[in-house]
Amino acid sequence: MDASTAASIALDGIRKQYPDGTVAVTDLSLEVPAGELVVLIGPSGCGKSTVLRMINRLIEPTAGRILLDGEDVTRVDPVRLRRRIGYVIQDVGLFPHQTVRANVGTVPRLLHWPRSRITNRADELLDLVGLPPARFADRYPHELSGGQRQRVGVARALAADPVVLLMDEPFSAVDPIVRARLQEEFLRLQRTVRKTIVLVTHDLDEAVRLGDRVAVLSDGGHLEQYAPPADLLADPASDFVSEFVGADRGIRRLSVTPISDDLLTPGSADGLPTVDGSATLYEALAAMLTARADQVVVGDRGLLTRDALFTAAATPPGTHSG
Repeated sequence: MDASTAASIALDGIRKQYPDGTVAVTDLSLEVPAGELVVLIGPSGCGKSTVLRMINRLIEPTAGRILLDGEDVTRVDPVRLRRRIGYVIQDVGLFPHQTVRANVGTVPRLLHWPRSRITNRADELLDLVGLPPARFADRYPHELSGGQRQRVGVARALAADPVVLLMDEPFSAVDPIVRARLQEEFLRLQRTVRKTIVLVTHDLDEAVRLGDRVAVLSDGGHLEQYAPPADLLADPASDFVSEFVGADRGIRRLSVTPISDDLLTPGSADGLPTVDGSATLYEALAAMLTARADQVVVGDRGLLTRDALFTAAATPPGTHSG
């Protein structure tokens, strides 16, 4: 596989049973397309983090196969494998006595890259995650905020251009305002790098905001539903999923549903509230309610009426893929 590209992931009947008989993951099969961000979510103890650790073989599966672009990673050297998979965890785990630049360059050093290449790559990634190297490269972790340390962790995970990025509760250790900002920055970053990402979270709002697809797991790593966020919220596949996503799933769905052209009509914008052309249905509804208006201007694309918005909100986007 070319390490500079994203790789597909296929989990084929993976199981994890510990020596005491505890079964963390019973029999999970799941496919993650190359370049997509898939979120694993479910109640505590459902095996989300165990699945993540099996992908990079920090934990060995008891049974089943894990394929990266068709290659069974359970049959390759685990150290070589982990150098091709970026890993971001909740508490970041930066080396306290190394500078930010040195932290980002950890894996390239292990791969014996030339020093100049390591420096250039670290500085490039610091720029990419919003930490200009002139200001931040020579600082130490204790001189950074929690959000800044998390960005360094993401940069470090991307340093050797991995084919897969694994993220375990990456934003849960920061306050809600910083968390929302990090999520937005991360979406911007993913639009640039288009990595294959598997992210674990307990936060449904984070899952539907970040994920191209969301996998809802129940006890034993049982896959209850695997679908795009809008489909998941509109059409839960089981009582478990319906209860998990909650009674306010309609609002959540609006927040991840873009405004399609077929909802818009031409008309005068005089005196009407305006939202960006890439706004969601939720943002359009908020603008209408704030202005007490029945229509909203959607960038330079046209007008969205309240009736059209409510019709779209009531229409399932498609059948679920359970």
